[in-house]
Amino acid sequence: MADFREQTQFQTGVQSRSAAEIDQGLRSYMLGIYNYMMIAMVITGGVAMAMANYMFSNPTVAQTLFGSPLKWVIMLAPLAFVMVMSFGINKMAANTLRMVFFAYSAVMGLSLSWIFLVYTGGSIAQTFFVTAAAFGSLSLYGYTTKRNLSGMGSFLMMGLFGLIIASVVNMFISSGPLGFAINVIGVLIFAGLTAYDTQRLKNTYDMVANNAEMMAKSSIMGALSLYLNFVNMFMFLLSFMGNRE
Repeated sequence: MADFREQTQFQTGVQSRSAAEIDQGLRSYMLGIYNYMMIAMVITGGVAMAMANYMFSNPTVAQTLFGSPLKWVIMLAPLAFVMVMSFGINKMAANTLRMVFFAYSAVMGLSLSWIFLVYTGGSIAQTFFVTAAAFGSLSLYGYTTKRNLSGMGSFLMMGLFGLIIASVVNMFISSGPLGFAINVIGVLIFAGLTAYDTQRLKNTYDMVANNAEMMAKSSIMGALSLYLNFVNMFMFLLSFMGNRE
């Protein structure tokens, strides 16, 4: 009987340590995702501000970059990086994928530098902190909630495709009410995606935990997802909160 109790206690201790190790691994995995995202945000912000300052001093550069067909190359270049990362994830090593992600964040900074020419620095900073607070709260909800958000994901993706189509249409018709509706829906969609993606990434940990290379790649792609949610939510909020120069 004593031996049975000792064996039971031993097995319970093993299970407890195993659960603790899993929990610690999950926290490290999620922390890695947020660290990659924050580094990318710093790169984007630094490149955007540096380029904006340069354009302030050299208006002809601003005209060349954003007042000519070259603006379409700058606007679409980040999309090309996302496609390379998404379709090349199985072929690229984790270190290569990481460098492509950071290069992407720099190109994104270049494509977003125009906001410093249009909006005041104070309103940009205010919008950034509001976005950061909302993103943090939504991501925390996605991480801690017991509710399964997987069903919400397909609905949000359908809404995202509809948002893209509406945005393209509004580029040609320039409708004020449609533009306002797009901005409101855009904030709601990327707010929902922040919570959904956080839970999705949390649930992904079990599938990559035993493969260091896959876990590193998953961390980078997870950072990309959250980064995109943050940037898009920021841009839609800026349309409401930004004061124009």
